[in-house]
Amino acid sequence: MLALERRNLILEKLQSEKRVVVSELSQMFDVSEETIRRDLDKLEKEGLATKSYGGAVINEDVGIDLPFNVRKNQNVAGKQKMAEITASLVQEGDHIFLDASTTAVFVAKALKEKERLTVITNSVEILLELSDVSGWNIISTGGVMKEGYLAFLGSKTEEAIRSYYVDKVIFSCKALDHNWGIMESQEPFGTTKKAMVASARDKILVIDSTKFDQTAFSVAGNLRDVDVVVTDKKPSEKWLKHFDELGIKCKYPSEA
Repeated sequence: MLALERRNLILEKLQSEKRVVVSELSQMFDVSEETIRRDLDKLEKEGLATKSYGGAVINEDVGIDLPFNVRKNQNVAGKQKMAEITASLVQEGDHIFLDASTTAVFVAKALKEKERLTVITNSVEILLELSDVSGWNIISTGGVMKEGYLAFLGSKTEEAIRSYYVDKVIFSCKALDHNWGIMESQEPFGTTKKAMVASARDKILVIDSTKFDQTAFSVAGNLRDVDVVVTDKKPSEKWLKHFDELGIKCKYPSEA
């Protein structure tokens, strides 16, 4: 097993259990305790964990970006439910943007039953996910690959996006705040989403409930530009009222 794979598995364990113990990890991965300590040192330097006596605890700062493969395994049930709702809003023959969020990967999977879709994306993971679909038009934005994110970003990516006008953009974000709106932890992700939103007729924001009432570094858009918000749980009355005032439809699982 590569060191990067092991660290990602340690991160997944930290996400679910909030803390890890060096001796247990040593046995789990069949490596020395010194190797595990080096892994934890690396995670601490990246701001993902904080070392403690005999182990480490998770850094729960919302501003910290976890690796794509770790984020993809978070709240899987919630993402599947949101993806099903989102797929119901897409008509056969639609032209759509999908961003490079982990949530959009689940949406791509849920869309596979549709026919004649045109999907434009800056996500390497979505390109791979849809590589076996026939009868669709799959378009990559191209651009500069962002290490660890499986995403194309940059001026070339945004230029490609602006050359299209689509029926729907389906995107997620890092945080959602009443005053600041749609937010991202890194500016390039925000500017890419802005370009997609500006080049789409219908704007669908797919965001899990943990991101409400959070802030991040970069403003990625105005909530007034969104037509539909899809989430995994019924939002608070404050948010439902806010959506209503802005003319935004909010959709969530009926049992949530």
